[in-house]
Amino acid sequence: MYHRRKAREISLQVLYEIDVLKIDPREGVDLFWDSFTAPEEGLEPFWDYFSTPGDAKKQVGQIFGAPPDARPFSTFLIDGTWQHRLEIDKLIRGSSEHWSLSRMSKVDRSSLRMAVYELLYCDDIPPKVTLNEAIDLGKAYGSENSGSFINGILDALYVKLRGQQIESHDREREDG
Repeated sequence: MYHRRKAREISLQVLYEIDVLKIDPREGVDLFWDSFTAPEEGLEPFWDYFSTPGDAKKQVGQIFGAPPDARPFSTFLIDGTWQHRLEIDKLIRGSSEHWSLSRMSKVDRSSLRMAVYELLYCDDIPPKVTLNEAIDLGKAYGSENSGSFINGILDALYVKLRGQQIESHDREREDG
């Protein structure tokens, strides 16, 4: 699923931007897409090379790193992550020994937030995929230690979440 990988990259970039500039998530999303989406008239010279103007727009988007089909999922991740960040930050704090959120790099913090959002609210995404994607994003955009740092925190958090899930399931069986 190429568009989901690109959507996560875009989400990380926008979450970073929101964190640094202290702007509204909607503004961050709009700034990103306004910067990385060519207007229709700018694509006109390319129309002869494609079947439709839509095909031209899609191809140019893929070349320049912002395919239009990544927008819905990236916006979903950005909005959800930012809306639930207080809850997410609390969970991250509880799984990161000797690291406050303010000490973490903004890239690592944004990647962790997005991954925790996926773990909590995206039942259709296997946890292993979420963890691998977050680690890969950390390696690509963070420091040389980001991948292992993100991996350590997410592993600890996932173990806690799974434990809570099992306890909840057991209680439901006992009550049922």
